[in-house]
Amino acid sequence: MIVISRNGKTTVFRGWRAWLVGALVFAVTTILVALCAVVALGIALTVTLLVCIAVPVAIGVALLASLLRSRS
Repeated sequence: MIVISRNGKTTVFRGWRAWLVGALVFAVTTILVALCAVVALGIALTVTLLVCIAVPVAIGVALLASLLRSRS
């Protein structure tokens, strides 16, 4: 049994309707959690690739530029 009270009015779900509401709430919650996990994984992969690729390339470019700099 699911009881919802809104604005002084009480709605009661029993039987198969309660199971349906519970299943819908579970499905929506599962989808939202999965979406948050996918977004977090995407952010983590992006940051990791930046650290593993962009930072060493930037260091290499800086070293090469310091070696090729004219000394006057």
